[in-house]
Amino acid sequence: MEALEAREDSGSNSNLNQRLSEIAEQLKKGLRVQSPTVREFLSWISASRRGYWIVDRIRGALEISGLETEPDFESAYLDSWITFKLSEGKSAVMSQGNLAGIAAGTSTATGTLDAIRASAQSDPTYRISKLAAANKPPVSIKPEATLQEAVTLMMSNDFSQLPVMTGERDVKGLISWNSIGSRLALGKTSNVVRDLMDQHQEIRSDASLFEAIGVIVQNQYVLIRGSDNRINGIVTSSDLSLQFQQLAEPFLLLGEIENHVRKVISNHFSVEQLAEVRDCSDSARMINGVADLTFGEYIRLLENPDNWSKLHIDVDRRAFVSLLDRVRTIRNDVMHFDPDGIPEADLEALRDFVHFLQRLHTLGVT
Repeated sequence: MEALEAREDSGSNSNLNQRLSEIAEQLKKGLRVQSPTVREFLSWISASRRGYWIVDRIRGALEISGLETEPDFESAYLDSWITFKLSEGKSAVMSQGNLAGIAAGTSTATGTLDAIRASAQSDPTYRISKLAAANKPPVSIKPEATLQEAVTLMMSNDFSQLPVMTGERDVKGLISWNSIGSRLALGKTSNVVRDLMDQHQEIRSDASLFEAIGVIVQNQYVLIRGSDNRINGIVTSSDLSLQFQQLAEPFLLLGEIENHVRKVISNHFSVEQLAEVRDCSDSARMINGVADLTFGEYIRLLENPDNWSKLHIDVDRRAFVSLLDRVRTIRNDVMHFDPDGIPEADLEALRDFVHFLQRLHTLGVT
C-alpha cells in the first residue's frame, strides 16, 4: 500500500512539475497562459483541499519552475481565479538529477528540497477572502431608489441590510432595518434610500478573519473590498457563525468519540495491560490510565481478540476497529487544521460513528 501511494504521489508531482514548467516557458515567451481556479489548480496534483502537505508540495513545485500565483493560492477563496507570473529575483535553474528527485518526492542533492520549501513564502494567516460570502458580489441599491424598493429587496432575499452603491467600486452607505427603524422612530420620514442609510463598514479582502470579527460583531456585517478595489462580497454575523460551526464541528465530534472510546476501555484493563500497547518508539512515556493512550494505541488494544472479549460488546470487532481506524485518519487531517475543512464524506463518517457510539451507550452496552 505504501509503495502504491508513493507511486501515486510521484505521478502527481511529475504532472504538476511538467505543467508548471510549460507555463513558465510560455510566460517567458510573452504568451498568455491558462488561469485556473484554486480548486482546478489543486486537481493538478490530484488534491481537493489545501492541507499542509499539499501546500508544501505545490510551493516546492512553484519554486522549481520560478513561478508565483496571484493571489496566493493558499489564501485565495477555493473557487476564485488565480494567475501565474514569473518570480522576481529567483532562479529556477537546477540539475536534471535534482528535478527528477523532487518529482519523485525526494532530492538527490542533500537539503535541496528543504531549501526550496523553506524559501517559499507561506501565508499562515486565515484571511477573510477564504469565505464564500466574501467572494459573492452583494445585491445593492441606488441612493435615489425608493424605500419600498429597498424593503422589497430585503424581504424577498431575507436580508437585514443592503449596500447603497452607484457602481461596483463606489459605496455611498448602507440601508438596513435598523437604519430605517431608528429614523422612523425619531419622526424622520422619507421615501428615498439616501435619507435612510448609515455609513457603511468595509475591510480589505486580505484582512485576517479575526481582524474582521470585531467589525462584524459590532455591525452585523462588513463589506469586502478586493485588490481591484471592487466590492467582492458582504460577510454577515450569520456567515461568521456558519464558518465557525464548520471549523469547530469536527473537533467536537472527535472529542466525543474519544470520550466514548475511553469509557468503553475504562475499568477493563490494568495499567500494565494498557502499557503493553504503547508505541515502541515512545517507550519512555508514562501510561497511568486510558487517558494516556494515543488513538493508534486504542486501535492496537481493541484489535486483539482477547482484549475485545473483555469488553462484552456484542458487535463485530473487525468492523468496529475498521471504523475507529478511519476516524484516526480523519483525526490526523483535522489536527493539521486544513483551512478548507474536511470533505463532507469524512464529516458524515464522524457524525455516523458518534451516533453509533451514542446508541450503544443508550442501550447500556458501553
